Parts: sequence; C-alpha cells; structure tokens
Amino acid sequence: MANNSQNFTEGASINKSPLFVEETYPFWKIRMKTFLESIDKGLWDVVVNGPFVPTKTVNDKKNYEEYSLWTLDENKSAHYDYDVRDKNIISSVLTLDEF
Repeated sequence: MANNSQNFTEGASINKSPLFVEETYPFWKIRMKTFLESIDKGLWDVVVNGPFVPTKTVNDKKNYEEYSLWTLDENKSAHYDYDVRDKNIISSVLTLDEF
C-alpha cells in the first residue's frame, strides 16, 4: 500500500469545486476538469479553447464584434456564460496570493 502523507482539507463534492493546492497541481487539474464537466462539458471546452467570440471581417482584417451587437444565434454559439461561470468557479478556489 502506498504511503500518502497528503492531507486533504476538503473531500470530493459534486457541489463544491476542489480547492487549489499548488504542490498537487496535476491532481487538482484532473479534479477540476471532472468537476467542470459534471456541470456542463462546455465549461471545460472553454477552459481549453477559450470562448467563441464572433468576428466581422472589414478590409481583410478580423475584428471582434462588440457583445451588445451579437445576434441571437451568435449569442447561442458563443456560450458566453461558460466563460463567466469558469472564471467564477476557478477564482473561488484560489487564495488571494494565488489569484
């Protein structure tokens, strides 16, 4: 049996995101990925790929479209709330120094 001296300050929960511990980042990342996917798979996709932001091409240059100008279809495609929800969840597990 492996000797694990790691003490956990919290257990696994489907309602509370795992607290960040720098020394065990790989373990935390797996737990956070699972936690986010359990809420909605799109949340983890936004962490990996970033949020979809509609663009308009003007004079062969892509420009990000202002949020207030997005169409209903662009809003649905963007899942903009995923980005905001991710930021809220991840920032809630960090101390002030880590943030």
